[in-house]
Amino acid sequence: MSKSKSDTTKKQNFEPKIVAFLCNWCSYAGADTAGVSRFQYPPNIRVIRVMCSGRVQPNFLLEAFHRGADGVLVGGCHIGDCHYQNGNERAMERVEEAKKFLELLGIDPRRVRLEWVSVSEGIRFKNVVEEFTQELSEMGPAIPK
Repeated sequence: MSKSKSDTTKKQNFEPKIVAFLCNWCSYAGADTAGVSRFQYPPNIRVIRVMCSGRVQPNFLLEAFHRGADGVLVGGCHIGDCHYQNGNERAMERVEEAKKFLELLGIDPRRVRLEWVSVSEGIRFKNVVEEFTQELSEMGPAIPK
């Protein structure tokens, strides 16, 4: 079965909505560095600052999709640099949990991304947002309308 012209046009005009849970100490500060440095990245991202990426519960990610997100980014400190000792390790466990739930719900687990970005890595933050936006654009909406 071939795709209709309107399906292709819809996908080309699709702009994904990304919810980003960023830890206060590193990833949020890295996003701030990107902004202060005037690095241009897609405006598709909506940031929620959390004290630690390890505090992001799987149900937060599920709720983001329920409310219309096409992708969720969880950003934390690099392993070994967590201000709360092992919060980023906990974040890895929770993101993996959430991916299993999403898969059961029929949502591609690649729509959730976990990244480590430090305060000095504004350019890395920019690149992560660009790559993730591109991947989600190619996938289309998380929940087709």
